[in-house]
Amino acid sequence: MYPSIADLFRALELGGTLPLVRLAEGSAKDCKQALDAGTGGVIVPMVESAGQLRAIHEAWCWPPVGTRGVGFSRANLFGKFFSEYQDEARSPLLVATIENIRAVDELPEILAVNGLDAILIGPYDLSASMGVTAKFDDQDFLSAINKIKRFSDEASTPCGLHIVKPSFEELNLKIKEGYRFLAYSIDAVFLYKGAQNRDEGI
Repeated sequence: MYPSIADLFRALELGGTLPLVRLAEGSAKDCKQALDAGTGGVIVPMVESAGQLRAIHEAWCWPPVGTRGVGFSRANLFGKFFSEYQDEARSPLLVATIENIRAVDELPEILAVNGLDAILIGPYDLSASMGVTAKFDDQDFLSAINKIKRFSDEASTPCGLHIVKPSFEELNLKIKEGYRFLAYSIDAVFLYKGAQNRDEGI
């Protein structure tokens, strides 16, 4: 976990934004460190089964919901807001990233895991797991995306998507299609596109 992460959280909180962390892996150690530092929730990568997600959820919630260690931390201002933080510590925001075709067939069980708040589709990894890397117009890939969206709608769980290439048209289309947890590009892509198109909105 990056040493500066708590400072990033402070900056986001001052702007009225809920800080979220996308972990490199869903380990108990990384989850605990991010939550103790003050994140409001965690985006867990490569979720492929309900059992995997249940183990993650148990590891990062305070008892009696889970097994995460209880104590003073930056999240509760080192004890100042200990009592107020207890409810949040037992139910932090949990987002599962669906980015392997193996997860699609397991999705109804994944969506039934207690404590799951939303799912996020990782299109590049998902397409790569299907042997059609970045071929987002491939019919099998589109079928998988539609299946994920259908399952999430049936479970009344917000479904999101990472739109990597900046496009207001694509962003608005996905909002109209009912996606409710959208990750819009990444900082390096914004800088690169901005340098290429100084006079065009991105």
